[in-house]
Amino acid sequence: MADLIRLLAQELSLPTRNLEAALGLLQEGATVPFIARYRKERTGGMDEVQLRSLQERHQYLTELDERKQTILKSIADQGKLTEDLQQKIERCLQKTDLEDLYLPYRPKRRTRATIAKEKGLEPLAEQIAAHNQPKAADLNLMQAAAAFVNPDTGVETAEDALKGAADILAEAIADRAELRAWVREYLLKSGSFRSRIDSKIPEGSTKFELYRNYTISVRQVAPHNLLALLRGQREEVLSLELAFDLDMVLQQLEAEVIRTHQKPLRVFYQDVIQDAFNRLMKTSLINTVIAEKRAWADEESIQTFEENLRNLLLAPPAGMKPTLAIDPGFRTGCKVAVVDETGQFLHYEAVFPHQAQAQREKAAQTLKRLIQKHQVALIAIGNGTASRETDAFVSEVLQSLAQKPVKVMVNEAGASVYSASPVAIAEFPDLDVTVRGAISIGRRLQDPLAELVKIDPKSIGVGQYQHDVDQKRLKQKLEETVESCVNYVGVDLNTASSALLTYVSGITPTIANNIVAYRNQNGAFGDRKTLLKVPKLGPKAFEQAAGFLRIRNGKNPLDNTAVHPESYKVVEAILTDLGVNPKKLTADAKQLQSLPLQQVSLKRYVTDEVGEPTLRDILQELEKPGRDPRSQFVTATFRDDIQTLTDLKPGMTLEGVVTNVANFGAFVDLGVHQDGLVHISQLADRFVRDPKEIIKVGQVVTVRVLEVDEKRKRISLSMRSGGE
Repeated sequence: MADLIRLLAQELSLPTRNLEAALGLLQEGATVPFIARYRKERTGGMDEVQLRSLQERHQYLTELDERKQTILKSIADQGKLTEDLQQKIERCLQKTDLEDLYLPYRPKRRTRATIAKEKGLEPLAEQIAAHNQPKAADLNLMQAAAAFVNPDTGVETAEDALKGAADILAEAIADRAELRAWVREYLLKSGSFRSRIDSKIPEGSTKFELYRNYTISVRQVAPHNLLALLRGQREEVLSLELAFDLDMVLQQLEAEVIRTHQKPLRVFYQDVIQDAFNRLMKTSLINTVIAEKRAWADEESIQTFEENLRNLLLAPPAGMKPTLAIDPGFRTGCKVAVVDETGQFLHYEAVFPHQAQAQREKAAQTLKRLIQKHQVALIAIGNGTASRETDAFVSEVLQSLAQKPVKVMVNEAGASVYSASPVAIAEFPDLDVTVRGAISIGRRLQDPLAELVKIDPKSIGVGQYQHDVDQKRLKQKLEETVESCVNYVGVDLNTASSALLTYVSGITPTIANNIVAYRNQNGAFGDRKTLLKVPKLGPKAFEQAAGFLRIRNGKNPLDNTAVHPESYKVVEAILTDLGVNPKKLTADAKQLQSLPLQQVSLKRYVTDEVGEPTLRDILQELEKPGRDPRSQFVTATFRDDIQTLTDLKPGMTLEGVVTNVANFGAFVDLGVHQDGLVHISQLADRFVRDPKEIIKVGQVVTVRVLEVDEKRKRISLSMRSGGE
């Protein structure tokens, strides 16, 4: 364990004592958000990224160590464990290198080499190997082999004996860890991916057309290109190979293996090496390299998905205000739902503004009535089919109103998935799926985070080849992202759904359901301490969760901050010193905001449990109690004269919303039912290595139309200041 801690400290460039403390907290069941926020003194201020890196690397090295012990025991049981081999195994830091070392000792199925050994040809192979030295005596291969001819064992001729010895030597060469490592590294640095599409498949008839005759070096291939190549191969649209200079590989292997100057023996070994590589090394090493690059592409794509999801979940909320939500449609009409300032469903109607004039007028009257009756402040319009036509219709209706609600186009990706999900059925068992979808659109305008956590992240539409990557790893990283976002923002204990509460630190699905049931039965929580009355929510869960749960207008204004209840006594000491009676605190946040906090000397309140990092966090919370850390809400303004793809012309400058970011660029919603692509080369006037550096999902951007391909429904956009 001590060696492991030292290694982690070296790799992560962090003090040993902090790593030990962080690992101890994780093993005790503390969550990453809790440790990052409330245990800064023990970890030296490690953030969530560092903590998750530590957690993953510790797990990897622990599994590696367990595998080492298994391998050492296996080799020792065979009586083949030397001190040098043991040291090599113990020094391994990668699973691939470890398995290469174990390869010669791994129990094998019957191979050509094992069959040759069964025929008694191993001494011949050893004899040949012994003469593979610069100063060794000359060896007549045929004479040496003749001594092993034995018809009873199936060795009929000297040639048979030499062939068997060659099989033994070839397997020994193929099992050498340092040779496999060199070839693997060579393929990674100098190999190329080549793809071809059969000429029988017409040009332009497949989405893999870019890869019809395609070559890219293994070192330079982009994650999305590799995943596309692998998908094309899997769908049998294209053939894919890893090409390399075979002569270069064989020359290097010969240089490493052949030591003799005897020409016949050199020729013999050249044949053995060629057989060892082509038969025993090439396929497995190519597969290893492809798997390694695939894992890299998966990780890169998952990171992009994580970043997009984080930006989407942390999108600025329009606010908890009465909202009228519209799920647009032509033939089936527009589904209209009203939710109140807490997100509770109030009313539903279907209107048909895109049919006969009489229906349009009736729909207008319905909208006016609902807006006035429920004092609607926000109107959310889904961005799917008929969205721009519905947007224009709503604008007409609002012209006749004195008090105009704010009208916003909302990305409805995933709303249909939510509406048919168990979560939606549990929330609204008596409502139709279309009604649930409209409610979701309205709620995600009020508070995107609270609503989007109910949807499988893969259905939100911000991924890149999300169905091709490692699904277990993707699920883990996306759940971590949701957990991080939820705890970063905090959760209103008295309005949160069980789906949202599940992501709060320390709260299991069972506890989340119990919190909602307790709230329904006993009314709103008045303070955080009441949480301890919830079934199955014990002191440990309370410790992990309390700081992330907010109670607005409760008995104690601190309950509406990120100050943990364990630090309330420190706050009371600070308040007392500032001349404020802690017992007279009310829910009014202005009481806290008016405090002269700049006069507070942090060192005065430092204890063994509470250090300056925590005290600084406390003062920040007291300065802005109940603050939402998300940005100010803004929305794009779509041009009224741009409704469909055909309205777009090259050279137009438009405003749009980024809906997805990939390694190769960003997709932007212009309000024409088809996102445009800003290629990475068009994102800025400078070179851009990673689109995520300058653009994010949900960002409002100004773009210029470069090209419109109506046939293929493709829009090319630019964010550069001018030119192509």
